[in-house]
Amino acid sequence: MVALITRPRVVAVAEPQAEQDSIPTRLPARVVVPSGVAIAGASAFLRLWQLNALGFNSDEAVYAGQAAAIAGDPALKGIFPVFRAHPLLFQFVLAVLFRGGSRDLVARLLAVVFGLATVYLVYRLGSLLYGQAVGLLAAALLAVCPYHVVVTRQALLDGALTFFATLTALLLAKYATTGFPPWLWAAGAGFGLTFLAKETGLVFAPATYAFLALVPGIRVRLRDVGGWAVCAALVIAPFPLSLLLGGGSRTAKGFLVWQLFRAPNHDWSFYLVQVSRALGPLLLAAALLALVASLRAWSWRETLLACWAAVPILFFQVWPVKGFQYLLPVAVVVVVLAARLVVGAWPGWRLRLPAAARGLAILALVASLGLASWGRVASAGSTSFLAGSGGVPGGREAGRWLQASTPPGSRLLTIGPSMSNILAFYGHRRGYGLSVSPNPLHRNPAYEPVDNPDLLIRSGEVQYLVWDSFTAARTPYFTERLLRYVRRYHGQVVHAETVTVRRGGMPTAQPIIVIYQVRP
Repeated sequence: MVALITRPRVVAVAEPQAEQDSIPTRLPARVVVPSGVAIAGASAFLRLWQLNALGFNSDEAVYAGQAAAIAGDPALKGIFPVFRAHPLLFQFVLAVLFRGGSRDLVARLLAVVFGLATVYLVYRLGSLLYGQAVGLLAAALLAVCPYHVVVTRQALLDGALTFFATLTALLLAKYATTGFPPWLWAAGAGFGLTFLAKETGLVFAPATYAFLALVPGIRVRLRDVGGWAVCAALVIAPFPLSLLLGGGSRTAKGFLVWQLFRAPNHDWSFYLVQVSRALGPLLLAAALLALVASLRAWSWRETLLACWAAVPILFFQVWPVKGFQYLLPVAVVVVVLAARLVVGAWPGWRLRLPAAARGLAILALVASLGLASWGRVASAGSTSFLAGSGGVPGGREAGRWLQASTPPGSRLLTIGPSMSNILAFYGHRRGYGLSVSPNPLHRNPAYEPVDNPDLLIRSGEVQYLVWDSFTAARTPYFTERLLRYVRRYHGQVVHAETVTVRRGGMPTAQPIIVIYQVRP
């Protein structure tokens, strides 16, 4: 439990002399400057190369659509509601940038900015915890880490969340080293911004408590804890106020109920398989080895990193709904620990590799991560899709065809709501998802269930049915239902998007999105 004392000031964590001596001194500018330029260049290159080769995925379309609605885009404000599942920090910033038009590239560039800024924060965090050499290497590892690269190339909320979560950790580390209460208050504001980026940022409140409670050397006064809470509340306050004043409180309650009763979308091994693969086996092994090696001389630094990783991992592993990008903040912890192992910033017994071995280890880590990231960045047009891992081929093109070739006010029926979101953003046409459940406990409150598809088609309210291979692979039942309506109402193919695949050594056009026109 955090010790609440009445002393006039907070005393910083005492550092044993051996631990102080083990932290590397500052590096000369002739090393830091070119290294920083190289890291920034590699980070920007991997996040900008073919950034807009593919159109949005469903989540990107929703967040950009929200921003467009906030900005007052006349074509999209009637399709995308402002209030959905998440707070609106990213969307509000994007809305400012959308004043000149709602463009997908602008949304992704904003995500890239958050990604690049996080690389810098990791440098600052690693330098504060273990010295400048660790900070530089940690920044280099995050710059080329496939997990971070892939997510921060997309207009998702998790890149912003990771930035603010890293900022909060840095502020807590400042507080631990100085004992200056305003650093703790600032960490409260950082936590508030983390929540405003995405509501799952709430996990860093128990992570903060666990850190302060588990380090006996950090003694916190009650009024300083109150300062943390007040700063967090003041930063968070605009979101609930906007819900109340903007009429979104009912929507927020609906989303809360839906989140609590959602069915699992992946099995228990999802993160172990997908996130471990995205982080890279060498990087993950180095981080785990660093944790094991730290057991002999555990300090508040390791406690901070452990809390920042363990609480999100535990929460999202227990939470039945799993997403590829949810554990992105853990990547920050992984790269700092791996960098510490390689650099050899160890107290007391000083686990250090020879210079040549250290250089080879750095080269192996950076090269393995960089090649994996390049493989993902350069493979635009893949026909496989994992939610949160990239854009959707053909969605932007199909949407633009709808905007150019169908009458205003036309409506669509898709297999699921994901493709409806994409086509709505690019095509400015409202759609229904056939798979949306009529049970309010089992559906996203933003989606309208289709109680009677036959009636929608016979009454002329729906004129186009859309099949897509990504949804069809996940929901064969609703796919067959949609195709049954295509046959029943004599659907004619009016547009199709394809990708080229090789079958029997020959290039073949494979349909990925097919739009049928139906008539009652």
